[in-house]
Amino acid sequence: MDHSSGLPSSSSIFFGFTRLCKGLSVVLLGGYVIIQLFPSAVSYLALIPARTIPFAWNLLTAGYSEQTLPGVAISIIGLLFIGRLIEPLWGSREFFKFIVAVNFLISICTFITAIALYYITTQESYLYTPVSGFHGVLAGLLVGIKQLMPDQELSLLFLMKIRAKWLPSILAMISIAVSVFLPEFATYLPILLFGIYMSWLYLRYFQKRPETGIKGDPSDEFSFSSFFPEFLRPVLDPIASLFDRMFCGRKHHALSEPADSALGGDPLPGSDPIEASRRRERGARALEQRLAAEKLAMADGMKEALQGDAAERV
Repeated sequence: MDHSSGLPSSSSIFFGFTRLCKGLSVVLLGGYVIIQLFPSAVSYLALIPARTIPFAWNLLTAGYSEQTLPGVAISIIGLLFIGRLIEPLWGSREFFKFIVAVNFLISICTFITAIALYYITTQESYLYTPVSGFHGVLAGLLVGIKQLMPDQELSLLFLMKIRAKWLPSILAMISIAVSVFLPEFATYLPILLFGIYMSWLYLRYFQKRPETGIKGDPSDEFSFSSFFPEFLRPVLDPIASLFDRMFCGRKHHALSEPADSALGGDPLPGSDPIEASRRRERGARALEQRLAAEKLAMADGMKEALQGDAAERV
């Protein structure tokens, strides 16, 4: 950190990651190394539906066990950079709780889906194929970015700019398209899709916001239909309303009526979409400040390097 300017130094751009994310990265790397050194460890760490009943712990360990080098590299890089944006806004405790909860929910849904597909198709591959990886949680972290800074423009492969709110939807569409042409990729598809949906479910209904103490994000901008193009929303909204009634519908009804009457018509802090909008604005400002600081730090670093080269030549 450059104390004179209050901006991060050029080295902190690459090493200014949070302690929690670095610790989780070590766990992911350790899981990959163990599987490479002891291939039989896959049977105990990965999710194998036929063995989940005696080895129930793999519902937790599967998400942190990468089987391929590209998989562990993408997971670690994604965790470090996305975590650096989200964790300061959520807090370390909530960030860790989100990862653990989403990882467990993904494993439960993957297990149920594999069992159902086996009974439908009678193919034993659904029961004995080891499934593992952190990519489902990474997809869920993109949902967190959608919630906190939906209108922030990000560069996609340095070719085009898209709004952050479309990142989960783009990932889902690309994953479905790739799995059609590359059947071996189909094993990753359920985890990615469950990661997106379970993350939205957790953030929509169950995440406790420390600034208000209210659970969930009831704003229209974070509704289920907001993941789809606008022309599909009239069709999706009635379907999504069923899930609203199923998941804590009474709670939201209680917030909207008793709270209003108890406070003389004023809603509880954070119980309306205005508070959610303010939260997203704070997230967008935090991201803009961080990106601006890092760009300035990079420019200063390049300037110092050029001056140093010129001095050596002289």
